[in-house]
Amino acid sequence: MNYLKRLLVGRPLKSAENDEQKLSRFAALALLSSDALSSIAYGTEQIVVVLVTLSAAAIWYSLPIAAFVIILLVSLTLSYRQIIHAYPHGGGAYVVSSENLGKNAGLIAGGSLLVDYMLTVAVSVSAGAEAITSAIPALYGHQVAISVVIVLVIMMMNLRGLRESASFLMVPVYTFVAVISILILYGLFQIVTGAAPFHATSAVGAAVPGISIALILRAFSSGSSSLTGVEAISNAVPFFKKPRAKNAAATLAIMATILGFFFVGITFLNYWYGIVPETEVTVLAQIGKAVFGHGVMFYVLQFATALILAVAANTGFSAFPVLAYNLAKDKFMPHMYQDRGDRLGYSNGIMTLAAGSIILLFIFHGSTERLIPLYSIGVFIPFALSQTGMVIHWRKLGKGWLGKSVANIVGALISYAIIVILFAFRLGDIWPFFIIMPVLLFIFYQIHHHYQNVAEQLRLEKDVALHTYDGNTVIVLVGNVTRVNIGALNYAQSIGDYVVAMHVSTDEDVDKEREIEAEFKEKFPEVRFSVVHSSYRSIENPIIRYVDLVSKNARKHNYTTTVIVPQFVPRHGWQNILHNQTSLRLRMRLSWRENIVVGTYSYHLKK
Repeated sequence: MNYLKRLLVGRPLKSAENDEQKLSRFAALALLSSDALSSIAYGTEQIVVVLVTLSAAAIWYSLPIAAFVIILLVSLTLSYRQIIHAYPHGGGAYVVSSENLGKNAGLIAGGSLLVDYMLTVAVSVSAGAEAITSAIPALYGHQVAISVVIVLVIMMMNLRGLRESASFLMVPVYTFVAVISILILYGLFQIVTGAAPFHATSAVGAAVPGISIALILRAFSSGSSSLTGVEAISNAVPFFKKPRAKNAAATLAIMATILGFFFVGITFLNYWYGIVPETEVTVLAQIGKAVFGHGVMFYVLQFATALILAVAANTGFSAFPVLAYNLAKDKFMPHMYQDRGDRLGYSNGIMTLAAGSIILLFIFHGSTERLIPLYSIGVFIPFALSQTGMVIHWRKLGKGWLGKSVANIVGALISYAIIVILFAFRLGDIWPFFIIMPVLLFIFYQIHHHYQNVAEQLRLEKDVALHTYDGNTVIVLVGNVTRVNIGALNYAQSIGDYVVAMHVSTDEDVDKEREIEAEFKEKFPEVRFSVVHSSYRSIENPIIRYVDLVSKNARKHNYTTTVIVPQFVPRHGWQNILHNQTSLRLRMRLSWRENIVVGTYSYHLKK
């Protein structure tokens, strides 16, 4: 088992090697920007899908909608650059909201992002699966299976550590950047030279019967999904090489510039070529056919798109564990999320994210369109809260706060507007959010309350005297007379003042019981051999009842009670499955009994 782990995950890294795992701007852009950059593969499509529910002629409205999306992008980028410098230890929206708006707001932002990162992975891999099936129609109908395989591959990649996952991501991310750049520039070149005639479904400004503000707002809220992932860099500032804040802010600016260029370029090409969404072929694939034809570059585009959509899930795998770490540090999530794995990554967070994403894929059948609205509400609530928190942050600092807050105020207003739009027009799609969030908040507070209770009960007060005992009663659970049980009894006599060998006998084992009792009395005449009869096959309940009885009597004499569970350990780990796990179940059940010390005597087999 250990060999398989080393093969898949790699050798353990020393804690001193942590700094060597930090990322340069070039590597971090690949690791943390794949989600935001890949969203152009479906961002424009989500706008157009909403508009064509009225008419194909309404597609021209995608241009002014794209302009407003860019305004929001600029505002969020400036704001998150400020967050990076103000909170260089990472944490993003959760930390900003907690410190400036209170713990409740912080937990809403943190809980929203936890769910959103799971959706990030689900949306990214499902969109990647759709890109694959667009290029290879024979695979259509197997999107969920393809998506699950992609999630598992990315999980294993992240378990291997930051540097290895960043190195792996450089090829798909920078290939995608190069191919999309060529697509946009070549498409514009064809337009300018007249090689690509105007095929738009309607001219800009054309009157479209039935158009409404509600429809435009719905399209805007869907298109804004292209901005998810912008906050990931602010969450992961500790991943950067020094100076961390400066490198993170620069990487965010580079990412936003590329994202803005791609989103505007794809939206314009979609309008010019008159692309209308189809069920089995993505809008980006149709643009690729229009610009490149059915040649090699079209398949390169599809391959690059599928790759980045698949690895875009990595943004979630990078940000979720850090957010879970911060929540665990504040005692709102289990402490296991603070533990680093063999490769210095937060392994428990990585595996939790993978499991949650796979569940979402099955629930929503791998449908990107069904996941997008829930995805949007999960990210725009933290957007709005973090921007509001930054306004308060600047206000606390005093003079000149209003000028510093302009980007935050604009970002907050647009984010709140999108939330209102989603509430008003997409409630049927986002209603699960209002069930998930209260449940998450309840869980957070229950965990926090538990840790407070534990700390209170374990805290050592100066005036509290520690209880001392007069002796120790040791119960050894024995079956047959074997080397394991003989060794356990010898050990029990070395630590106990009163030793009992306890044996459970069923109705079918009367003869065997006499034989075992005779052997024990011969070898340990001074040890009491106690037999408990059971009319059933299970031995666990009789043992528990017997231990409770002995413990009660021991407390009267101010004795502790120790239960020794003998077991043999096979030479090879896989051989454990060949034996029953009675000792494991007994230890588990006995650990819940008060005033009982549970010990294990292990006898190691040599062959």
